[in-house]
Order: sequence, then structure tokens, then C-alpha cells
Amino acid sequence: MSLLITNIKELLQVRESNVTIVKGSDMKILPTLKNAYVLIEHDTIVEYGSMDNFPDYDVEETIDATGKIVLPAWCDSHTHIVYAGDRSQEFVDRINGLSYEEIANRGGGILNSAQTLQNTSEDELYGESLKRLNDVIKLGTGAIEIKSGYGLTVEAELKMLRVIKRLTKQSNIKVKGTLLGAHAVPKEFKGNTSAFVDVVVNELIPAVNKEHLADYIDVFCEKGYFSLEDTERVLKAGVEHGLVPKIHVNQFNAFGGVALGVKYEALSVDHLEELTDEDVEALKNSDTMPVALPSCSYFLSIPYTPARKIIDAGLPLALATDYNPGSTPSGNMNFVVSTACIKMKMTPEEAINAATINGAYAMGISNQYGSVCRGKKANLIITKEIASYYNLPYAFGDNLIDKVIINGQIVP
Repeated sequence: MSLLITNIKELLQVRESNVTIVKGSDMKILPTLKNAYVLIEHDTIVEYGSMDNFPDYDVEETIDATGKIVLPAWCDSHTHIVYAGDRSQEFVDRINGLSYEEIANRGGGILNSAQTLQNTSEDELYGESLKRLNDVIKLGTGAIEIKSGYGLTVEAELKMLRVIKRLTKQSNIKVKGTLLGAHAVPKEFKGNTSAFVDVVVNELIPAVNKEHLADYIDVFCEKGYFSLEDTERVLKAGVEHGLVPKIHVNQFNAFGGVALGVKYEALSVDHLEELTDEDVEALKNSDTMPVALPSCSYFLSIPYTPARKIIDAGLPLALATDYNPGSTPSGNMNFVVSTACIKMKMTPEEAINAATINGAYAMGISNQYGSVCRGKKANLIITKEIASYYNLPYAFGDNLIDKVIINGQIVP
């Protein structure tokens, strides 16, 4: 299959060489090419350039993108889309004054989702999750990370990871799987977190490794969930079994989790709504990607990740959805990009860099995804006719996507 996109008003994230991460002041730079074309062969970008020097290609299909913007598909590096049911009642509880922590303390939150998931068959769970995945693809997501964490038993966590593996095989987009075994402490282990960590370390992680069910290991390092000591035990065991660390950290409290993630060479540290100067210094000397989840802040009415503090310190930043039933029931990366600009004071260029190249980096795939570069995967968004790419974050309530291309194929 060969596909040619012509008369592109502006082609975004054009990279002559294979850039895999963008940091600090460079995040303000978004290379573009006006009046452009892109040539795709099979699943790969093989050429692009100006229509002023347009060769006569013999292709199977041509798309005329007059008046439209073309950019890389979004790379969503933090989701929990494999879940059962919803938590809409808790949404109403929060409106009526209960906090996220109060809901969790009375058996809601993650424990609620875990109970529902444990009572859902693998096939049912797969069906629900596949629908969500197809929905976010139509919203422009071309690569995605999916975590477990709503099982909270060895059997249920393995069920989740098997579903993720099925999605990896079934879907046309790139899917990376993460074991988030230490997401919350089950009721039967209340008051004995260490015993639950024993299960994660001694039973769950070896079982995941045996079946090759995950790429990454993750922990919810937070007061009331898992301490620094708990987190270190899980990360260490994960590394010993070939899993690359990622970490939920600093969502409500900052108490050294970022430095711990850096110590274990975490690919990313995610949330960071609370961030200290010490956290920033720890990140400066690392290859770890900070990841912000602005939809979560929006939905829970908690602080937003201090993007300016991170970027102005010369660090990179990625954006992701945190799509999950409790704190972010949305996988819309377009809204994430808009919210980052509106609430976190990121420029459109910074937000697009964060949602493409840096999002791909936070999944370990930026050598193949996240930019328009010869030899990279042909995962692209074609917008409707718009005045400027500024309209993408500006018109936050509009669907400005005309077509999505994944691996060189137009998504129906």
C-alpha cells in the first residue's frame, strides 16, 4: 500500500534526523514545513517535502490536504483503559463534597474498580477495553501505554495483562503493557502493606515475567498507598525480572519518590502535581521523563503539574491522559494538549512536542514514533481545514480531526 498526502497547509514535527527527546527551551521549537507532501509506503514515512519541488509519484491512493494541518499521531504514555464498569457514583460523591482520599478510605476508588474487575470475565473485559482503544484511536492516538492495577490479586492482575497482550495483537497501534501490581492495598491486607508487597514481589512479578506479559513495572508511591520502602522493593524485583521501572509519584505529596525513580533509572515519573526543588535537581541528572496528566488535575480539582518549573529548568516534559474510571474517564489527547496550554501555561509548540516525541520517549518508542521523519512509522493526524495549528489547543471543545492514519492505513 502506498499513500500520498499532498497540498498540506503545514506539516508539523518535521525532523531531518531522528530526534528522540526534546528538552527545555528546545520544546518551544516545533519544526514545520508549509505547502508540503508526505509519501508513505506500507507502514513507513519514506519521503516528504515542499509541493514546490514535488516529484511525480505513482501511488495507490492520494489524499488532498488543502487547508489542513498534518502532524504525528498522539503518543499517550500513561493510561489504565483496561477496566470494568465505571465509577460515576463517586463522581457525584465528589460533587457533594467528598475528597478522592475520603472515597478511597470508605472502600471506593481503586478498590471499587478491583472488585468489579475481579467479577468480570476476560472476554468481557477485552470487549470493553477494545472499544475504548478504538475510540481513542479515532481521537488521534497512535501509540499507547496501558497499565494493570485494577486486579489487586495475582489472578486478576494476570487477567488484565493478558487482555493488554490481546489488544497489542488485535490493534493496529503500538501498545506497551505495564504491571502496576502495587496500585492500592487490598482490603484483606489493610494494615499490613508489607505482606501485600510480598505477594507482588514473590508471586506476581515472577508470574508476569514467565508469561512475558509486561514491558514495565509501576508503583503508586503515595502516602496511604505505598511508601518509599515498599516502592523500592517492587522496583528492584521488577528490574531483576527484566521490567523497566515507571512510577506514579507526587500526585498528592512530595516525599522523595522522584529521586527513588531516578535511582532505579525509571523511564518516566508520572503525575508530579506536587514538585520540590529537590525533585527538579534529581531529574536534571537523569534520563527519566517527567510526565504530566492535566486531565486528572481537571477532573479531581487538584493542582496542575508545574510545567513551567520543569521546562524552564531545562528538563523535558511529556503529556498523557491517565485514562481511568476514577480520576480521568477520558482518553482524549486533544483535550490534554488544550488543558496543558490553558492551565499549565505551555505554548502550543511545547504541548505538541510533549504529546508526540516526548510521549513516545516515555514509552521507549521514540526511535520509531512521535515525529515526521524518514523511516519512522506512518502514524499521522490530518486536521480539518483550520487557520493554524494554534487552533488545536485554542478550540478545546471542537473535534478538529478529519482523518487518522495508523501504520499507513486510514482509520475507518
